[in-house]
Amino acid sequence: MQKNYYLCYNFNYYILTIMKTFYSILFFLLFVLICQAQTGTNPLSLNDIVEKKYEPENVSEMQPFPDGEHYTVLSADKKAILKYAYKTGQLVDTLFDVRKARETKLDEIEGYAIDSREYRILVWNEKEPIYRRSWQANVYDYDVRRNFLKPLSDTPGKIRIPTFSPDGRMVAFVRDNNIWLKKLDYDTESPITKDGAFGKILNGISDWVYEEEFYQTNLMSWSADSRFLAFVKSDETDVPTFSFQVFDGSLYPKDYAYKYPKAGQNNSKVGCYVFKVETKDTKKMDVPAEQAYYIPRICFTENPDQLAIMTLNRQQNQFNLYLANPKSTVAKLIFSDENEKYIDSDWLLAIVFSKDNFAYVSEKSGFAHIYLYTLNGMLERQVTSGNWDVTKLYGFNPDTKTVYYQSAEESPLRRSVYKIDAKGNKTKLSTQTGTNSAQFSAGYRYFVHSFSNTTTPAVVSIFDEKGKQLCVLKDNVELQNRLKAVRFSNKEFFTFTNDNGDLLNGWIIKPSFFKQNQKYPVVMIQYSGPNSQEVLDGYKMDWYYFLAEQGFVVASIDGRGTGARGEHFRKCTYLKLGLLEADDQIAGANYLKNLDFIDKNRIAIWGWSYGGYVTLMSMSRGNGVFKAGIAIAPVTDWNFYNSIYTERFMRTPNENFANYKLSSPLQFANQLKGNLLLVHGTSDDNVHYLNTLYYAEALVDAGINFDMQIYSGKNHSLLGAKTRYHLYNRIINFLKTNE
Repeated sequence: MQKNYYLCYNFNYYILTIMKTFYSILFFLLFVLICQAQTGTNPLSLNDIVEKKYEPENVSEMQPFPDGEHYTVLSADKKAILKYAYKTGQLVDTLFDVRKARETKLDEIEGYAIDSREYRILVWNEKEPIYRRSWQANVYDYDVRRNFLKPLSDTPGKIRIPTFSPDGRMVAFVRDNNIWLKKLDYDTESPITKDGAFGKILNGISDWVYEEEFYQTNLMSWSADSRFLAFVKSDETDVPTFSFQVFDGSLYPKDYAYKYPKAGQNNSKVGCYVFKVETKDTKKMDVPAEQAYYIPRICFTENPDQLAIMTLNRQQNQFNLYLANPKSTVAKLIFSDENEKYIDSDWLLAIVFSKDNFAYVSEKSGFAHIYLYTLNGMLERQVTSGNWDVTKLYGFNPDTKTVYYQSAEESPLRRSVYKIDAKGNKTKLSTQTGTNSAQFSAGYRYFVHSFSNTTTPAVVSIFDEKGKQLCVLKDNVELQNRLKAVRFSNKEFFTFTNDNGDLLNGWIIKPSFFKQNQKYPVVMIQYSGPNSQEVLDGYKMDWYYFLAEQGFVVASIDGRGTGARGEHFRKCTYLKLGLLEADDQIAGANYLKNLDFIDKNRIAIWGWSYGGYVTLMSMSRGNGVFKAGIAIAPVTDWNFYNSIYTERFMRTPNENFANYKLSSPLQFANQLKGNLLLVHGTSDDNVHYLNTLYYAEALVDAGINFDMQIYSGKNHSLLGAKTRYHLYNRIINFLKTNE
């Protein structure tokens, strides 16, 4: 009896264990399904996506106050400048209000700058874009103590880059390519330069290619004592002019012409000058000419006798940092960084100076890491290390010798915020898994933290220096509730191995009505450009979610050349753009077509700009794996694109002639397989419309049929809700027709 009892007990226990395991697996599967698909019943609207109804609310651009305790924002109605406390996130003051200012009446303002003493505020409106980032506007001087508002300049007309001196008593600005100085105490203005001329000489402002590739619009810098103003002078006289017709409805379209250096062509000649306010004389700094091909940045240190001048050679594989004396003009080389491929110029813009040090990000270890140097160029310490990349350098606190940064330490798919003190003690300031970013206050006592992941729209909060949350500024709960009512599937991350043995990251979105036993067409969404990333754990409700609801599986793969995986992975495409990137998209298509729910005969690829370029390369190298492709604003030959970007990755056509041909879709148009939709805007000042025109002609010569969609008067971004709605519908209809 006792023996049978134990047998029965063990048998029942065995059955119970099996049942528990079964229900655990069932619960897990149900949980996965719930996570993959939203529970809402309302259909996803393309119009709502285009009109940004699923975009998270964010805080207006925040400007840290010098006291380190406050920040300012422009009010939502653009009528006031509001001052908030970091500690509470509460409004403490209104610094400017268009409804209360005396003398000059404005309806609204679009931006502002506050002087260090808080006595003066520059405000501007009626901004006119010049290129992608630059603008000119009507600028006004607001005297805080008198509540008095008047135009900054006595001369009517819009001006560029108004820049306060550190003491707040002067403003330098550019009008008609010349720099002017406004002395606020005396209400006088006078020219600093007189040789400025359109298409020839630019003073203090950047030319088109500097703005596009170095992200610079202001090439001026004040000394800490406000006695000197440094600026870059660019001579673009010998830079070739590019022009295109502007179709604005007029009977005879006008030509738009501007200086655009293409690969191998002349760039602007640049030099660094310093104007002395007291004597009104200007001197050129003595930077070795052969080392000053590009001057992406100038910046006075805290020492008014030290002007940092940063240069890159044309091949962009040598960065030199000079400290120039504005009185003697002598420029001393204190630091140099060389790379066998290229220097990432983004890290030049991120260099942080203190009284005795500067922090710089180098890839010399094979990964992007932070190094701290003295101002004579001696290495003080390597701040970060490991087989992962720093992705942003936020700042350096000289009082505590603490460095603040963002990295992909945990995963290339994610970002976290950290600080490291003088002893090397590292503190993780962000606690949530996904994409974390920060903006620090003056003095680094507080930071504004933004977090999102694939299922969570941005949550914006204020934290103290220890990582304690003080308040939430935007929680986007309303958007989260709106999303819960909509039917769509969430992204699922996956990995696979390409033909080279590299593990690649990807995500996939299935229709909300997905069934495992059905076959679905797939559309691969990619950009693939150097150091870019599409596969990230961050919130982004883009048009392809709607595409998935039309019965497509949508996938994205970051191939070789993309970011946050070390220098070798990032730069392996050097001198041969488009080949490895395309091969990895082809490998991705071959991986996807072997999944049970993918129709291997209905695979499409989509891309914009560099992604459009890779689309064409993939369709020419893919041997028919892609049934269809959409290429929007693609580069079709690197000879057609700008000098700085192209030569960074390809060198000049003369240096790399054979690979320019191998990397050109134009040369292999006759090998393209699959149905193609070409899309371009006629006013694209970045990737010129001629790229598409020449490629279309090559397809005609090869006897290959294709579809084409042209947007008259639109630039590279094809902006406008009606244009985007038409574009996405055009793509979806094309895919349905060719699936």
